[in-house]
Amino acid sequence: MIAQFALRLICGMSLAWCLMPRRHVTDGFFRIQMLIVLGLAVLAALVTSRLWGGAAQATIAGPLGPTVTAWSFVCLAGIAYLGSFVWALGRRSPGTVCIGLIAVLSSALLGFSSWSIGPAAEKYPGLAMATELSTSFLLGVSMVAMLLGHWYLTASGMPLAPLSRLTTLLGAATMIRLVLAAVGLALAGSLLRTGDQTVMMALRWLAGLVGPLMVVVMVWRILKYHNTQSATGVLYVGVMLTLIGELTATLLSRELCVPV
Repeated sequence: MIAQFALRLICGMSLAWCLMPRRHVTDGFFRIQMLIVLGLAVLAALVTSRLWGGAAQATIAGPLGPTVTAWSFVCLAGIAYLGSFVWALGRRSPGTVCIGLIAVLSSALLGFSSWSIGPAAEKYPGLAMATELSTSFLLGVSMVAMLLGHWYLTASGMPLAPLSRLTTLLGAATMIRLVLAAVGLALAGSLLRTGDQTVMMALRWLAGLVGPLMVVVMVWRILKYHNTQSATGVLYVGVMLTLIGELTATLLSRELCVPV
């Protein structure tokens, strides 16, 4: 579960980088982003390999196997390490190549891993893959938006276009996730037999879907006044709500054998 969560973040963050207007963001932001991916990739490689709990984490490997998956994480870490150097030197073209490589490799890994995340993937393989990708995108966009908001404290001269774009992407990611979660709820409705499962489903929807939508509306209204500090605080709440919602959805998916 640790490696899967790290992979979701890496994939979602890299997709957010690809879709945001990077030319308006200073190089230092992407250098720090690469270091975050480096840490997540190293953690996932250790967990996936047999050096640290490999047997317990072998399910993320899917058809690739734990060895290939672990080395794929090592490759991600290497690309991120190289990316941190080129962004520190202000070489934006090679840095953009590193972003693209991370996005392609992490998306492929996430697609393969979605085939073996549990009984839910065996029963609904297409829905499971779409759910993993949408979850990754939602987590990544919310995280990058919050971190970019913090970056305005040190680069206050940046235009608001990147943060506005990420806020729009957060709204789109939430709507996509909401549609897929509604499909999962329709499939799992009759399987909710205990009060605990009903409460968890309510938490999943209120915190993980309704909450981020409210955050998007609030951030949009705040950005009209060019108040990036307040917007960052609201985005921080959005990250917490998204994490709670998606972790709850993961637990429910394993219990109900339906991607929710």
